[in-house]
Amino acid sequence: MNVLFLSPGFPTEMTDFVRGLAEVGANVIGLGDQAEGNVPDKARNALAAYYQVSFGDPAAIIETALAIASRIRVDRVESLWEPLMIMAARLREELGLPGMTVVETVPFRDKEAMKQVLDEAGVRTPHHYRARTSYEVRHALERIGFPAIVKPIAGAGSADTYRINDASQAEAVIGVLGHIDEVSVEEFVDGEEFTFDTICAGGRILFHNMCWYRPRPLIGKQNEWISQQTVVLRNPDVDHLAAGAQMGQRVLEAMSFRDGFTHMEWYLKPDGEAVFGEIGARPPGGRTVDAMNFASDIDLFRWWAEAIVNGRIKDRLERKYNCSTVFKRAIGDGSIQGYSGLDRLLAEFGQYVAAVELNPIGAPRRNWRQQLIGDGMVVIRHPDLQSCIDIADRFGTDFQIYAG
Repeated sequence: MNVLFLSPGFPTEMTDFVRGLAEVGANVIGLGDQAEGNVPDKARNALAAYYQVSFGDPAAIIETALAIASRIRVDRVESLWEPLMIMAARLREELGLPGMTVVETVPFRDKEAMKQVLDEAGVRTPHHYRARTSYEVRHALERIGFPAIVKPIAGAGSADTYRINDASQAEAVIGVLGHIDEVSVEEFVDGEEFTFDTICAGGRILFHNMCWYRPRPLIGKQNEWISQQTVVLRNPDVDHLAAGAQMGQRVLEAMSFRDGFTHMEWYLKPDGEAVFGEIGARPPGGRTVDAMNFASDIDLFRWWAEAIVNGRIKDRLERKYNCSTVFKRAIGDGSIQGYSGLDRLLAEFGQYVAAVELNPIGAPRRNWRQQLIGDGMVVIRHPDLQSCIDIADRFGTDFQIYAG
């Protein structure tokens, strides 16, 4: 199988998806905006060919893809990076290939179109309105009431997402939305936030996962001192999460999703009601695929490739651990000066630490508002959920990174 893969070298995790495709026997043709010499070795070594294009020039991308297809048979077009998913769908249509069309892809990128599809399917979504002007934002807030959430129609993660509690906060947020063409104004759903992640083939779920965000990402985004956690749950099929899993299956059917990775976020209210958040036709970010791999000692990059190429996953899944990724933010401004508490924690809990990645000494402190990973991350895994959380919390409080 010959697979045209958009942006094989960026973001970083794309290199492993390219590697996975090559390992299951696919010939991978990369289409990227980096010079070939700048493509990370892991991806470059897995590519059968590479073509540099400008992602800001759609016509040139299509022309390059058609030229490639005139020389070799292209069987699939794949992109796992949110900004290129519409382009991937356009290329499928141009080349007459299977996979998501533009019409099918748009609801995964446009949060209002997404919710309209799900409203029609009877899935519980937050009350929501599309807004393009300050007047429309204010009008939507009048109808929804406070608290409310405002976020980009085509955003990813919690970037440019705001909770608004009253009219004065509304005016402050409206004042910083000028760079965003369209926003979704939504009901604020009070509850815990979880994910429902899948790998599918032919419309069948071959693998599913649930993560628990501690705390909700919007809270972490508003409080610099918080060490945000993403917890991969060893048992995603417990009774109190069943409503979210059932909703996830209904969402996939309503969105006509068939092949690849999906990442859905949803809320569990105190009364047990599950409320949809959003879904992407892509893997989760924030190094969550790595955490899912650590949780079961598997290779989901390769499993995704198997699903795409062969329509199945041959390996057996054994869920071994709960796995918490703790994201650290440096204290102070400037460059990284040092760390404290890490050696002591590793001496006490080292057997439960799956990975440690730190912004090196002397490197500039990263912008915590823009990067979830911040200045370091520690991955904890343990068979028992409470023990996993307790150890993760110790790394959240007793380990510090300093900048100055």
